[in-house]
Amino acid sequence: MAKPRLRVIPLGGLNEIGKNMMAMEYEDDIIVIDAGLMFPKEEMLGIDLVIPDINYLLEKREKVRGIIITHGHEDHIGALPYLLPQLNVPVYSTKLTRGLISVKLKERKALSGANLKVIPPGSQFILGKFKIAFFPVCHSIPDAVGLIIHTPIGTIVHSGDFKLDYTPVSGKPTDLSRLAQLGAQGILLLLSDSTYAELPGYTPSERVVGETLDHIMANAPGRVIITTFSSLVSRIQQVIDSAAKHQRRVFILGRSMTDTVRMTLELGYLNAPDGVLARLDELKGMPHDKIAFVTTGSQGEPTSALVRIANRDHRQLHIVRGDTVVLSATPVPGNEALVNRTVDNLFKQGAQVLYSKVEQVHVHGHGSQEELKLLLNLVKPKFFMPIHGEYRHLSLHAKLAQSVGIPKENIFVLEDGDILELNPQAAKISGRITAGNVYVDGLSVGDIGSVVLRDRRMLSKDGMVVVIIAINRQTGKLVGRPDIVSRGFVDTRESKDMLDESRDLVARALDHGRNRPADWGFINTKVRDTLHKFYYEQTKRRPMILPFMVKV
Repeated sequence: MAKPRLRVIPLGGLNEIGKNMMAMEYEDDIIVIDAGLMFPKEEMLGIDLVIPDINYLLEKREKVRGIIITHGHEDHIGALPYLLPQLNVPVYSTKLTRGLISVKLKERKALSGANLKVIPPGSQFILGKFKIAFFPVCHSIPDAVGLIIHTPIGTIVHSGDFKLDYTPVSGKPTDLSRLAQLGAQGILLLLSDSTYAELPGYTPSERVVGETLDHIMANAPGRVIITTFSSLVSRIQQVIDSAAKHQRRVFILGRSMTDTVRMTLELGYLNAPDGVLARLDELKGMPHDKIAFVTTGSQGEPTSALVRIANRDHRQLHIVRGDTVVLSATPVPGNEALVNRTVDNLFKQGAQVLYSKVEQVHVHGHGSQEELKLLLNLVKPKFFMPIHGEYRHLSLHAKLAQSVGIPKENIFVLEDGDILELNPQAAKISGRITAGNVYVDGLSVGDIGSVVLRDRRMLSKDGMVVVIIAINRQTGKLVGRPDIVSRGFVDTRESKDMLDESRDLVARALDHGRNRPADWGFINTKVRDTLHKFYYEQTKRRPMILPFMVKV
């Protein structure tokens, strides 16, 4: 009888930044770690968000015991509003993370019926054959945890997103003593965050940012507008602290920022001295050097407060000379162009803009190489699997693991959908399942497939041509010449001759001597083939061709 094996299956987050999701399966139990979203890439035209494909879990839904969330960032919780209606299982997280999840679910009206359980860091809970404990890690959000997962074949450590900041602004430092203890007892598998595996050295402490902000608040001649992620609670705390110190009042702009601040104040993760936070209606008549704003928009999101301000489109706030704008976040890979455009627009309006290239106004929330090596050394896992990063990050993290003495054959660089099978002695990649992207476009989830995206790409590149063919109902013969209408393909005035010629071509192709009406499928294909070939020869473009038949 073959011994049962543990299967680890990444459904998202490997070979990409975002939509983190990992399944672990042992006999009749499956647990899921994280359920994140990803922002669309340039070529995903019209798509709002990308979430993981959970068909594998839906097929085995009676085995899924729960979803465990490591922390409250979008790339770890953002898919929950779309997945929970399909996969109704309990969600386990810390207190702040649960607050952020409910804010997300409320936005999508998916809160009713969701079963959200709070687990304090340090305590244990049991899901089927898995015994799970949270340990605190330092990240750019309070209440972030890593997981210690006891399974029948050995212990697994999942680092969550982490860095080693010994002087964090809020929350506890990463619990290294606990990890060292576990390492001494023997760890079967370590899954560790690879986001900054390219960066040598250590990630600087949040304290550095606090000092920079303090300096800015003290010396800025006018208003200070600080933009960051709404989930970066420690950064918002730093803004409140230094504003209080320099007698500035803080105004919160942007819906998600307002929601998060309200919730974190209620739960006690943010502390604001009396009279520091102000309402927008108190703005009139206040001296400019006594004002600070905290807004969303650090990623150049088109609907966010900062971008509306940059485009002179915000109701309450317009840039005036003397304003200092601080971008306290680095662009998510792929968003650089959007962010740069926003910075340019702010400069054009006379603002002084500070971002991480010119001032230390942000430190990221992930460990650099030395921290990753320290974690590997403490945990001393038998097998290692880098997670959370694009392929180059995973590969570089695998190299770091080799450099601290983990044998190459015990390191597994997976992609979404690969299955890692483990028993106490051995591990291997044993196959793969389909784990693609599910696109969210407006209100629809998952019904936009790659075909629709391919069509959108084609339309955006080469435009479209509609061919209107009139056919005699009785004889099936062509009546007159076909009409051709084009959009986004060529300038109709300049290319009149070519379009005329293509009308004749279609007429000739359809002018068959037979008397019975030709089949529409045949006409459709023939028109498309004829025109594709002709237009490509003439213009080297491939517009989308839509034949359209009218019977007269």
